[in-house]
Amino acid sequence: MKPLLRFALVIGLVPAVGLGLLLVTREVRPGPGLAALGVVALASLVLAWNWRARLALLAAALHDALAQGQGVPARAEAAPLPSAEDLADGIRRLARGMAEQGAQLERLRRADAAILENLPEPVLLLSTERAVLRANPAARDMLGPEAAGQGPDAAALLRHPMLAAAMDEALAGGHSVTAELHLPVPLPREVSARVVPLDPPLANGGRLLILLIDRSREAAIERTRADFVANASHELRTPLASLLGFIETLRGPAADDPAAQQRFLGIMAEQGERMRRLIDDLLNLSRIEMEEHQPPLGEAPLAMILRAEAEALAPLLKRRDMRLEMAVEEALIAKPANADQVAQVIRNVLENAINHGRDGGLISITLKRAIADDASARMGALLSIADDGPGIAKHHLPRLTERFYRVDQARSRHKGGTGLGLAITRHIVMRHRGRLAIESTEGIGTRVSVWLPLS
Repeated sequence: MKPLLRFALVIGLVPAVGLGLLLVTREVRPGPGLAALGVVALASLVLAWNWRARLALLAAALHDALAQGQGVPARAEAAPLPSAEDLADGIRRLARGMAEQGAQLERLRRADAAILENLPEPVLLLSTERAVLRANPAARDMLGPEAAGQGPDAAALLRHPMLAAAMDEALAGGHSVTAELHLPVPLPREVSARVVPLDPPLANGGRLLILLIDRSREAAIERTRADFVANASHELRTPLASLLGFIETLRGPAADDPAAQQRFLGIMAEQGERMRRLIDDLLNLSRIEMEEHQPPLGEAPLAMILRAEAEALAPLLKRRDMRLEMAVEEALIAKPANADQVAQVIRNVLENAINHGRDGGLISITLKRAIADDASARMGALLSIADDGPGIAKHHLPRLTERFYRVDQARSRHKGGTGLGLAITRHIVMRHRGRLAIESTEGIGTRVSVWLPLS
């Protein structure tokens, strides 16, 4: 019995020992193929152990037959050894089952990768050592294409102390943790990070899933809203306080002074007009913002609108002794476009050039065909209005289209400006799917360019 047992074990151990040698020599690597070889070795051991009983039965039957001088008894024939074909067929079925399981696992892996790749929010998959194993396209857009290799943006994110504390807490407690982060570089960002521990870890070592939500836009909108309320209340409070003060003066000390009454009434009329313009601009801006995502209807003959607005502002040009030069290409029609809003854009830009240019200076206006400065290569009309005034410092340029932003607040209020003209202009141009650009050099002048698509 013992020799037969040793024989059976040798038969089963041969593939197991061979598999072990292959692993030691690194001829094979962990994977579906290695799992299949392991199953084959295990099956060989099981078959060898089963054959042990049959071999023992066959040996006992042969011993009885030899002792009695008879042939091989029927019981030896009743338990024949499995043939090589049966063994090969069993191994083929086993290999086929393993291949099907491997294919199913691969399909699941691809499905998981597809889900991760198509999530709209940035997602990072980290190992226990906090190395980035995978970053979906949204994360690469947010943190740069090298995010999976821990580029500078990803490294700055992962080094954030609040995120590090959240990852430690998630690993220790086994539950998801949310952290609110402020990232100052390369651009200021407000990010909400949700850290989800994975237990058990993924096959590729993934231990932490980090879902990022960029709240920079919401934070900026909230700051803009707060600034808007503060600025609007301030802009309305100043002329209102002036009106109330002059009314009190007219009721008291100036009640019997006709000259003072006329002077105060003139100032009150100016302050009332300032309030009216501010309210009109606020309502106009609110209406334009509501319509910003709705394409305009109709068409706008640009040359005709430009000449009409220049003629309407002729008294202001004459008052400042300014000259106007125009180089206009006729028959340019913006479409789809709202003619009234296009006229407002031209009026705002031209009035700014007149108010902020130099006395006795020159304003140059050009209107011509031009291709959009983006990948669309659309044909459109480019309107440029340039003055030769004192110009604007570079650090002011990015903020000129913000509500109530003024380079020189005292001068702007003296000229009757509300601080909303360029903000309205920007929203109208955006609604028309156009482009607005402002260039300025101190001591030389300012140029404002508006590109609008043609029909």
